[in-house]
Amino acid sequence: MKIAFSPCPNDTFVFHAWVHGLIPGAPKLDVTYADIDKTNHWAASGNGPEIQKISYAALPWVLPDYALIPCGGALGRGCGPLVLTKERTNAPSFITGKKVAVPSERSTAYLLFRLWEAQNVPGGVGEIVVIPFHEIMPAVHKGEIDAGLVIHEARFTYQSYGLNMMTDLGDWWESDTGLPIPLGAIIAHRSLDIKAITNWTRASVEYAWANPKVSRDYIMQHAQELSLEVAQSHINLYVNEFTENLGDDGVAAVSALLKRAAKEGLVPEFDEAMLRIE
Repeated sequence: MKIAFSPCPNDTFVFHAWVHGLIPGAPKLDVTYADIDKTNHWAASGNGPEIQKISYAALPWVLPDYALIPCGGALGRGCGPLVLTKERTNAPSFITGKKVAVPSERSTAYLLFRLWEAQNVPGGVGEIVVIPFHEIMPAVHKGEIDAGLVIHEARFTYQSYGLNMMTDLGDWWESDTGLPIPLGAIIAHRSLDIKAITNWTRASVEYAWANPKVSRDYIMQHAQELSLEVAQSHINLYVNEFTENLGDDGVAAVSALLKRAAKEGLVPEFDEAMLRIE
């Protein structure tokens, strides 16, 4: 069975047990490690692996063909994307008409940014460019772009680039809605046994929590030069109760984000019932 997820610590932590044959009855996985921008487009094209980690923002394009697995993903509080600048300012008006880099146009980070921008940036930003997330902070530091939208471990490392956090979009979303932030989703092609995949994924999450040190070498092998401390902080932030079970609160958060985005024309309309498996 083919699967694609990022090399980030939360994904390797979650899937370590399944990848290494530690889940009884689960099929062997053929893993592709890929940035979420790639998996978003693979899923939309229908040419990607059977199971993928994508952004929740990409769900409306793929729900007819892929089911949302209600575990294994990233959704939580205090873990939202940040808008960074080189200048020391917290004024959203600073980026009016400016050049802003984002990691993907089909990412939750992008949707949150556009929804926040509509409320807070008079006149809107200027040019939006898409570049890999690990290139954004260096580009802001060098002055090649005016602001950058960052995700993942950048929450813990942006100070090392001498950058300023203009705003935390997670804080904005939570204060505006009272809901957690939907970030990364696990999806599986609807031709598969979705309940079995859900059970194997949840078992892998539970194994990771019960045996946190077993996956350490695997995590650090793919951690893109992160320190062990930063990798652990990443896991602590993004792997939580919603990773084990999306639940009603998680589904409500996903629905709220995508409905707002659809109203603004950022994503297609979608059938909310398709967010749940039968």
